[in-house]
Formats: sequence, structure tokens, C-alpha cells
Amino acid sequence: MTPTRVLVMGLGNVLMGDEGVGVHAARQLEALPWPPHVSVVDGGTGGFHLLSHLAESDVAVMIDATLDGRPPGTIRVFEPRYASDFPRSLSAHDIGLKDLVESADLLRQLPRVILVTISAAEIQAMRTTLSPELEAVVPAVIERVRAVVSTIQ
Repeated sequence: MTPTRVLVMGLGNVLMGDEGVGVHAARQLEALPWPPHVSVVDGGTGGFHLLSHLAESDVAVMIDATLDGRPPGTIRVFEPRYASDFPRSLSAHDIGLKDLVESADLLRQLPRVILVTISAAEIQAMRTTLSPELEAVVPAVIERVRAVVSTIQ
């Protein structure tokens, strides 16, 4: 039996402060040892070039910031059921996670998706660092992602 192909993808714009938390987490996750059937990708600001990563996966664990009104640094892990469950793009110039997932679905290349969202209070343009609240939860995000991946059969 072949192992389930797992993609861990961090999304966000590192030039917009907390919007880049998914990328910050992915970069740390890339440095960790993973079994051969798990790949970690810095998805940056998305884009349709990420569709090939989704097409090659059975399960995608996606990490992204969200402006959901929860306290900054709140981490949620869930499987979205509806398009409205996906965080909207936090930058008007980016293809957001919702757009990427909808495109993969139209192409019938959408794997099972598990979302890891981190609540942000605001997006800070032209800032490459995270707020103290989000910086403090990155280790917890990494542990949550590792725990999720360990449960995937």
C-alpha cells in the first residue's frame, strides 16, 4: 500500500506583516525531518502555479492568516465544508486560498483539505516581521501541523 501523499503549504505575503504567518511557519517546517510522502511548500502569495502541488497530493494541510475577529494568535484546525469556510485573500492583489481551492476543484485536482488558520488583528503593509502575538504562536502552529500530519493515514 502506498502512503498518503501529504502536502503542507504555508500561504501569505511576508511583505504584509501578519499576513505572512503561514509562510513563516512553512519555512520552519521545511527545516524539520519528514517522511518521503510528506512535502512542505512555501506557497507565498498563492498563484495558479500551486495547482500542480495540489494535484500531486492526497491531503493538503494549508496554513494561512485570517481576519476572523478572533483574538490575534488564535489557531484553528478544521476541514472546510463550504467555500465560505476558506479565508478570503487579505491582499487585493493576490490570488487567495479560496481562489486556489476553487480552481483545483474545477480541474478535479482538489485533495482533501485541512486548514490551519491563525487569527490576525490587522495586516501591516511593508512590514516583514510578525506582530508579537503571532510570532509567539508560530511554535504552536508547527506543533499543531505536525500533530495533524501524524494522524493522516
